[in-house]
Amino acid sequence: MPYSTLLFDLADGIATITINRPDKLNALNATVIAELDDAAQRVAREPDIRAVLLTGAGTKAFVAGADIGEIGGQSAEEGQARARAGQRMMRRLERCGKPVVAAVNGFALGGGCELAMACHLRVASDSARFGQPEVKLGIGPGYGGTVRLPRLVGRGRALELLLTGAMIDAHEAWRIGLVNRVVPADRLVAESTDLLRAILENGPLALRACLELVDAGLDLGVDQALGLEAGRFGLLSETADMREGTRAFLEKRKPQFTGA
Repeated sequence: MPYSTLLFDLADGIATITINRPDKLNALNATVIAELDDAAQRVAREPDIRAVLLTGAGTKAFVAGADIGEIGGQSAEEGQARARAGQRMMRRLERCGKPVVAAVNGFALGGGCELAMACHLRVASDSARFGQPEVKLGIGPGYGGTVRLPRLVGRGRALELLLTGAMIDAHEAWRIGLVNRVVPADRLVAESTDLLRAILENGPLALRACLELVDAGLDLGVDQALGLEAGRFGLLSETADMREGTRAFLEKRKPQFTGA
């Protein structure tokens, strides 16, 4: 589908998706959510797309939050439907089977923080700001903030951010484990792309396995998760990529993975 709120560019296997509403600080409205949902499905199904870099247009915001004008008068049913649509999109992105890096270039508040957390890794510019300020509007998170934030930073820190609605800077976000790296603003896209390129040097089937095992294992008991890991380890043992990877290691050369 043609996008009115996104820019979609594919180069060297990396799809760069830019939320393009800088005049609205890239706020998530229904159209953005629907287009991101479509983009996530495209990422999952197109073999030429091997990874995703997700960012926001301009220098002020990754995504400053939900479009408040759109949610202000919603009913209970409308609110639940809106939350479900956002959750479905973010879960689709999270489970696309390919590494997704959020390049957080400014404010990542409310739905913006939730979107960043749905990505597998987060690289923040030194001017980025994070928070879940929904309680200041008399509402709570709707796109996974109460689910992913405690998984990333722990229950106590998550509750402090959720209950106060406080905003933290990039270095504090890194300290508590919310982001993986903090880089200078003018290096954000380059550093995020370099990270993805380093990841893509590895076997694509192995990358997918890591993503899927971590996602599933967080909701399982230790013994169940270990069993799942062992099963996938066995399946990967029969792949051409594993044969190539081990042979390349022994021959002291760079492997040529094919995803088979």
